Amino acid sequence: MRRQWLTVGAVVVAGACVAGGIFWSGDATPPAADNDVPYTGGVRLVAYDSCADVEADLKRAAKKKVTAWGLDDVRILDSGPMPAPAAGDAKAERAAAAPAQHSGTNNHEADADEPDLVKTDGARIVTVADGTLRVVDTATRALTASLELPGGQATALLLDRDRALVAVPKFEAVDRDSPSGNDMTTSLVLVDLAGGGARVAGTLTVDGSYLDGRQVGSVARIVSRSQPRLRFPVPADPTAALERNREIIEEAPLEQWLPRATLDANGHREVKQLDCRAMSRPSGYTGTAALTVYTIDLRADLGTGDAVSIAADGDTVYGTATSLYIADDQWSRTGNMPTPRGRTADVHTDIHQFDISAPGTPVYLASGTVDGSLVNQYALSEHRGNLRVATTAGQASSVTVLTRRDRGFTRTGHIGGLGVGEAIQSVRYLGDTAYVVTFRRTDPLYTLDLADPAHPRVTGELKITGYSAYLHPLDDGRLLGVGQEATTQGRATGTQVSLFDTTSAPARRIAQHHLPGASSEAEFDPHAFLYWADRDLIAIPVDTARGSGAVLVLRLVGDQLTELATLRHPEPSRVDSRIRRTLVAGDALWTVSAAGLQAVNLETANQLAWVPFG
Repeated sequence: MRRQWLTVGAVVVAGACVAGGIFWSGDATPPAADNDVPYTGGVRLVAYDSCADVEADLKRAAKKKVTAWGLDDVRILDSGPMPAPAAGDAKAERAAAAPAQHSGTNNHEADADEPDLVKTDGARIVTVADGTLRVVDTATRALTASLELPGGQATALLLDRDRALVAVPKFEAVDRDSPSGNDMTTSLVLVDLAGGGARVAGTLTVDGSYLDGRQVGSVARIVSRSQPRLRFPVPADPTAALERNREIIEEAPLEQWLPRATLDANGHREVKQLDCRAMSRPSGYTGTAALTVYTIDLRADLGTGDAVSIAADGDTVYGTATSLYIADDQWSRTGNMPTPRGRTADVHTDIHQFDISAPGTPVYLASGTVDGSLVNQYALSEHRGNLRVATTAGQASSVTVLTRRDRGFTRTGHIGGLGVGEAIQSVRYLGDTAYVVTFRRTDPLYTLDLADPAHPRVTGELKITGYSAYLHPLDDGRLLGVGQEATTQGRATGTQVSLFDTTSAPARRIAQHHLPGASSEAEFDPHAFLYWADRDLIAIPVDTARGSGAVLVLRLVGDQLTELATLRHPEPSRVDSRIRRTLVAGDALWTVSAAGLQAVNLETANQLAWVPFG
């Protein structure tokens, strides 16, 4: 019998075994890399003969992982989730990401829009900052529509013309006596905004928790993480419970392992389960989770998502105009948490790549692994056919350059030894240059030359107190950093914004603004950061010792950072008064919170309007 590869999105018939996995495919010898860095193996694809083999394989892996209390109950940490111009031109990136009339979401890659709490097309602002979708007209500065979304608390949205797609995670307890007695689903709600209103055009409810998504043109790819629908009783005798749990796994039909999607549209309901032939897995799978990618065209009727799935885990999504990557660095599930001296050495990151260049179903391309863990999606960068990956492992950090070969990756180049005894805090790739910040007591800002992917090299190292948790490129070889200032012993003292000159190596810090005792959401979520070049404005939300719910607005004049204003909303009594986002639309700077939207003058920061969410 000829063997079938049950790959993501299609069945590929092959007459020989494909080794797949990290760094090479087939029986070829792995290509040489840096002599001082040993080659390491990793994930590979697994061949199946039938759906029965899929079921047997998933159960075999799950029985090895199950405990008396069931399968591991994973809580994915926030990731924080369009090729860059070849020369790393910051001005071109900014022009693509922020049209002259209004700002856009602060995306990692210019051509892949990321879901966020607020979107604008210049004429209107759409937000789910308080869990309810609301529309504000930027000309009249008035609320024009409000829509309670079905299913739970909205967390992120995408926008295209008169359509919005909203992710609404929902947690349902189904059995109080079971440690696995809950179902996590995500409703993907398509909202029609035509005519100034807001109505639900359809809802696709999928198994699992919302992980992240990307939108290219009008086509959105949404990633969910689901677990097998199994019920394990509360153990009285752990030994007996373990054996019973293994029996539950063995008795469960394959359907309980495959993700489902329920479409509600036009008064009809359709339930669709993933075809087992659209499921694949890399080696090392624990039997506890599946990653599923759903495809939704915002300009078409809502369908069942053209789902493809990997029997694997993941916590970080990175996307370009043509590729979608899902990465799993595993430390959040293994207990190998970061320490002040860096992340533990036995952590590795699995990376799965999909081709999304066509509007339809994504096509699985490759899987691979690198040592260490990621700080966030900015640790990944696709450039000129290579994937650059920055990781921290044990007592040092590194950048590895990978090139896809068949269904695996070869290691083209590697540079290690960055920040010995420290962990990566932020990464930014600009064309052939990478900037990497590590920190324990001081902040080395490394400049890396990646022009020769086979021989990356460090060209500069700037040591200063504090660190930058987010790096943002400006024109003329300058770089902004947002993070924490710190003492020489490494104790954080408050939010700081730094301006770096990167025209020579090492980079130089030429200006800094420090807000003692403060912290900012922009330090861990770059969507909270705004740079509006037309008026040289920088805006970041801050929480201070005097209270939360403020936005620090700076003006960049030459090489100086000057405070323009600290903005607050008129209703600080709200339970959640934090200002989450800022944007520019309708010739005003808007600040967004769960209480409402405020518009201020771009020059003076004087209030122009307050739109409450009563």
